[in-house]
Amino acid sequence: MNIRSIWESLQFVEREAMHRDALQDEVGRLELDVVEGEHQLAEQEALVVTLRRKEEDVSEAESVLELMRLSQRRLEQDRQRLLSLLHP
Repeated sequence: MNIRSIWESLQFVEREAMHRDALQDEVGRLELDVVEGEHQLAEQEALVVTLRRKEEDVSEAESVLELMRLSQRRLEQDRQRLLSLLHP
């Protein structure tokens, strides 16, 4: 192995480490978003329950809840996709 191929190998390893660090950072951000989303979902679900108990219209609150669930699923899928890149 010559100096040039060793140098190229080192550069590749360094790029891979930087890529891995960036993926880990993004997973961390997504983890925070997922936790926050779970909290917001719980609040919205509580609102729907409260409105039902008061026999008020829940259609708008349920629509918002469904959109929030969809967004949460996407966040969780993104997190899972990145985790699978980190741990193939």
